[in-house]
Amino acid sequence: MSSTEITPSVKPAFTFEAENFRKIQPKEFVRKFLAQNIRPDGRVFRQFRKTTINLGQIKTAEGSAVVRIGSTTVVCGIKAEVAEPKTNSSTDGYLVPNVELSPICSPKVKPGPPNELAQVMSENLNKLLKSAAVLSLDDLCIEEGKAVWVLYADVVCINYDGNVFDASVIAMLAALSNVRLPQVEYQDGIVMATETRPIKLKLSRLPFSTTFAFFDGLYLLADPNETEESIIEDVITIACDETGQLCNIWKTGGSSCSQEQIKYNLGFGFLHGIPLIGSLGV
Repeated sequence: MSSTEITPSVKPAFTFEAENFRKIQPKEFVRKFLAQNIRPDGRVFRQFRKTTINLGQIKTAEGSAVVRIGSTTVVCGIKAEVAEPKTNSSTDGYLVPNVELSPICSPKVKPGPPNELAQVMSENLNKLLKSAAVLSLDDLCIEEGKAVWVLYADVVCINYDGNVFDASVIAMLAALSNVRLPQVEYQDGIVMATETRPIKLKLSRLPFSTTFAFFDGLYLLADPNETEESIIEDVITIACDETGQLCNIWKTGGSSCSQEQIKYNLGFGFLHGIPLIGSLGV
């Protein structure tokens, strides 16, 4: 009887050399790809990763969405509670956004209080929702001066591979479009739900953001992944609405950005975002 000799598979030496090169000299590793007009993950400079949106994934929430940009995955769940309105705005409810980078999303995120990145993203998301006037807060009124809805919108990143803010904006908008509030009645200080059809929120504007990273002052990279983010200091995020109107701009790093570049990125981001907004059916 003949015997078969089994030899363990061995990866080619160049595979290990490339991986070591990436870890030891990450900037030079990326630079060699960009010099050939390609990025390490195979994308061209202004190519976005595939984005998917799934609505209504959390059954215990009033509205929810799961968004994936490449491997980056975020979940947004919106819970509604009843509260008293502010004295100076007796008909306005509340929209309270929060972004969390959970420890399971990346080895770089440690358990404990929210890190600086999560706090900055929460603040920027709140600014965008207010500046774009996504939702008319008086639509959340139950009884003037007595009771309003509070919407707690929590975005949790469960897998981090770069560009979490863009994913968070899409997830927030998608979850808001998915919210269904019960019809309620206010009687003698008590809010009671009725059996009638739930109410869908009216979204006044539909903002979305697109992020670009500058590398070496020569290359403009759309939708940077985690590897690219780790070696790039200059990033610009442009938010616009479904009509192409500018809502906000955030810029980090010391390099300058011309008006022509901003207009180009705005137009390019608009073309990318419109199909995503259209998929929500708002």
